[in-house]
Amino acid sequence: MPDLASPGQPGGLAPYAADPAQSRGRKHAEEPPAGRSAFQRDRDRVIHSGAFRRLEYKTQVFVNHEGDLYRTRLTHSLEVGQVGRAIARQLALNEDLVEAIALAHDLGHTPFGHAGQDALQECMADLGGFEHNIQSLRIVDHLEKRYGDFPGLNLTFETREGILKHCAKNKAPDLGDVGERFLRGSQPSLEAQITNLADEIAYNNHDIDDGLRAGLLSREELCANTLYGTIFAEVQQRFPDASATILRHETGRRLINLLIHDLVRETRRRIAAEGVTTIAEVRAASQPLAAHSPAIAHEVATLKRFLFQRMYRHPRVHRQAEKAKRLVRKLFHTLLEDPRLLPLKYQVRINECDGAAKRRARVVADYVAGMTDRFAIAEYDRLFDPHGEA
Repeated sequence: MPDLASPGQPGGLAPYAADPAQSRGRKHAEEPPAGRSAFQRDRDRVIHSGAFRRLEYKTQVFVNHEGDLYRTRLTHSLEVGQVGRAIARQLALNEDLVEAIALAHDLGHTPFGHAGQDALQECMADLGGFEHNIQSLRIVDHLEKRYGDFPGLNLTFETREGILKHCAKNKAPDLGDVGERFLRGSQPSLEAQITNLADEIAYNNHDIDDGLRAGLLSREELCANTLYGTIFAEVQQRFPDASATILRHETGRRLINLLIHDLVRETRRRIAAEGVTTIAEVRAASQPLAAHSPAIAHEVATLKRFLFQRMYRHPRVHRQAEKAKRLVRKLFHTLLEDPRLLPLKYQVRINECDGAAKRRARVVADYVAGMTDRFAIAEYDRLFDPHGEA
């Protein structure tokens, strides 16, 4: 195992960690930030963006108005950042880069969670497609309007590559530098890899928590069919008189700890086995270096299948999802057919498209994808309720 306190890296970071001083830079050249690193600047720009604030009112599983205590895209992103930083600290990786990626990774999500995304993908199928990872990149590269010298947030290459977790090969050539790895089959930074897994850890665990509180999941069935049961039994033995709420929280935090520690151990093992000593070697590896052990990866896959069948396909969730899809489809097609219904700044962009159908559709998709749950519902009422406001 290489010495973690390499003299070439600040703050005792591992020699294969992302070094902000060695960043591949920004699309538009800027003076280095004073008093903070390039990745800290990225994080701060994401936090102050309009797209980040809108995540407060975007669905994770439950529509925003269903309850104040359920997770939203904003709280999910904060939880991913917390889990990611915990992993990065143990692996001596760059926590600031992990946090920047975590806070930005869901900026491109539509209203109504995956239901809204599926509907917009369907609407855009013959018009260039829609992928929320690419939309997140589009937001930070183009759509945010905050600076006089450049469009978007002008984030570093390392943050942008972490945002683009997945990409179809036919889309990669259009994405420039961050699309290259999907064509070459290379890996992103370890910071990007662990943020991707932190995302999975966070949403699996908070979906269990929300699902149990909402009565969508049966604790008995969850215990009988997943790793959750083993941990719950240990918690119940230690706290025999605890309330259901305490048992749920204690089990959840122990499950998160188990997944984090397993991920750290397996990632360390892979790094040592590959003899990795530089970030270039991380990128050249034949497979991701950040991973769970085979046994825990199997347990995670089992848990995901259980959640898919018992929670995401639950009649209550399905009904909301189908209503959301119909709403998004109708909004999209109505606005595309009559762009005069769009806000003026979007009408200006439509007029600049010179009749190109795909470009016009992309403008409408940008508008719809940027909506919060409650704004989408209000916009639908304004357009289709004869008694609604104009």
